[in-house]
Amino acid sequence: MKENIFPALKLTVVSLILLSGIYSLIMLGIAQLSPNKGKGFIVEADGKTYYENIAQNFTDDKYFWSRPSAVGYNAAGSAGSNKGPSNPDYLQTVQDRIDTFLVYNPNINKSEIPSDIVTASGSGLDPDISIEAAQVQAKRIAAARNISEEKIYQLINENTEKPFLGLVGTEKINVLKLNIQLDKIN
Repeated sequence: MKENIFPALKLTVVSLILLSGIYSLIMLGIAQLSPNKGKGFIVEADGKTYYENIAQNFTDDKYFWSRPSAVGYNAAGSAGSNKGPSNPDYLQTVQDRIDTFLVYNPNINKSEIPSDIVTASGSGLDPDISIEAAQVQAKRIAAARNISEEKIYQLINENTEKPFLGLVGTEKINVLKLNIQLDKIN
């Protein structure tokens, strides 16, 4: 028994030191080399501070809505719902989001709603939406702000982020930055 317990205890202690101590210090060191020293991307608007890399909850008609969050936009608890695509509760939640979206955007059909505007991301904190998700909201926002749809589409185009190196990822829009720009034009 001693021949099994002592090596297991040594492995446990070495793993704790490596994975809890040394690895954490290496990651902290790498974070110090990044912009803003690993504290996120801070944006200030109207005297308030926001993190552009964490989703914000926008529900007013005059703003672009973010992707739904499974954690209530609480950055302290990043998580998905862990419900599968055939789970009745999950399907009802998505249907409720679709119904709500259609109430506030009556000019579009259900088939035109992009999935990212009614489904939460894996972290529940995705700050970005697709170009399509922004475009389906343009008419509502233009009406709420009494500005032309063309101006809204221009703003969407100006704030579209291209894939990394033109290869990795898809085109997307950061909802917080887009809404801050929206407030500047009206």
